[in-house]
Amino acid sequence: MHSLPSYSGARISGCWTLRSDGSGGGEGSLDRLLPVVTTGLSPRKRTTSQCKSEPPLLRTSKRTIYTAGRPPWYNEHGAQSKEAFVIGLCGGSASGKTTVARKIIEALDVPWVVLLSMDSFYKVLSPDQQTMAASNDYNFDHPDAFDFDLLSHTLRKLKQGKSVKIPVYDFTTHGRQKEWKTVYGASVIIFEGIMAFADKKLLQLLDMKIFVDTDSDIRLVRRLRRDITDRGRDIEGVIKQYNKFVKPAFEQYIEPTMRLADIVVPRGGGNMVAIDLIVQHVHSQLEERKLRWDIAALASAHQAQPLPQTLSVLDSTPQVKGMHTIIRNKETSRDEFIFYSKRLMRLLIERALSFLPSQVHLVQTPQGEDYEGRTFDGRRITGVSILRAGETMEPALRAVCKDVRIGKILIQTNQDTGEPELHYLRLPKEISEDHVILMDCTVSTGAAAMMAVRVLLDHDVQENKILLVSLLMAEMGVHSVAYAFPQVKIITTAVDKKVNDLFHIIPGIGNFGDRYFGTDAPPDWSDDEMDEPSY
Repeated sequence: MHSLPSYSGARISGCWTLRSDGSGGGEGSLDRLLPVVTTGLSPRKRTTSQCKSEPPLLRTSKRTIYTAGRPPWYNEHGAQSKEAFVIGLCGGSASGKTTVARKIIEALDVPWVVLLSMDSFYKVLSPDQQTMAASNDYNFDHPDAFDFDLLSHTLRKLKQGKSVKIPVYDFTTHGRQKEWKTVYGASVIIFEGIMAFADKKLLQLLDMKIFVDTDSDIRLVRRLRRDITDRGRDIEGVIKQYNKFVKPAFEQYIEPTMRLADIVVPRGGGNMVAIDLIVQHVHSQLEERKLRWDIAALASAHQAQPLPQTLSVLDSTPQVKGMHTIIRNKETSRDEFIFYSKRLMRLLIERALSFLPSQVHLVQTPQGEDYEGRTFDGRRITGVSILRAGETMEPALRAVCKDVRIGKILIQTNQDTGEPELHYLRLPKEISEDHVILMDCTVSTGAAAMMAVRVLLDHDVQENKILLVSLLMAEMGVHSVAYAFPQVKIITTAVDKKVNDLFHIIPGIGNFGDRYFGTDAPPDWSDDEMDEPSY
């Protein structure tokens, strides 16, 4: 597998913990788990397209990294079908909210959990307010200190499954850092803050409200330790701020909101009875929200339907037909398979580019004459490959689009459920206004392509700016994608009519990744499993 580009995209691996200092538990993305590329001559082993029944996590001394993928969070129409479950944690300063949140996460033992701190949403201070803060005369424990509009907008988008950007607040300069953090892929959101229950719009977003009740003396000791050790404050300033702002704010704004809580947790993180009850409730809620795909129903839903108008198939010229004859032949050598696949990919990408918007552009030739031509009418073109086979199409795109940006999505099929699962995601920054060419070499049921398109939509890419390109598609896959996303343009070199009971394209091309990369199947795989294409 090739090395991945250094884009700062959203990580799907593991439990996201986003604190106000910007440090996040999700920074260790799945690129740490990818196999190391070696230069030995031994044959490469096949990377299966299905998840094995192994423990879906890796535990390190600092955090747990989940290797289980994210199952579909949308229905067969491509629409969001379930929102993230949001837990609100409120309590006084240094009451142990973050500790309770971490205990809940540890006991839940599920991936795709986001811990969102209200401290990230402090307002940027003016120069006069900066001066007041430096002398401990600015009230950080008042509702006016928080940007509730940005906070509610961000939490709403995250709950809806969208990609969001979180500000990183610097308590030393009392301002936001230039780089914001991108968070995406939450099934459970734990939102904690002293004013978590202080805004009506925020309360409407919370599915469960928890108040952490801790003795005031304990909270003062914890705040002294934190502000002196972690934030570089002096003891006199901390005590001054506590007596002037923190204690009165707790009594006026925070303690009264305890009546809004569904559960009150005395003694904070040490109360494992309360945490166990919370975890049981969250598990029951997640079970109720489970979505199960019926691939067989998806297969039969569009039988005998005409192919959609959004589909464009390369003309079956003698040249195209001849190249298909070579790459479909099971006796074709790997070198020839790669050579003619690359030729088809180049034709396919050129065809896809013809569907991009253009406008009239007047230039002057070396002879001094005007020439009325055309130029791309858009912000930028970005390629996104569905790993691993889709990655083979990147050179063809780079050959015709200078300096094109490339993103990666890894989607695998769960062996037990038959569902596609999102395992890895890295997209270029500011992709929402781009025209995106989504690349996968074969599309059988369309399940992986649908998930990839949904990911792009969650990152605010416009549906009519997505072009799905594939060397070979089954009619079932074409219908599935077009039915869910009618504005996505689909471009391929050929469409085969049938998909067998194992959802393999018939007559098909075999497993494109194995034939292209020269990988071998493990000894316990049958011939049918070896020929399995990506979905």
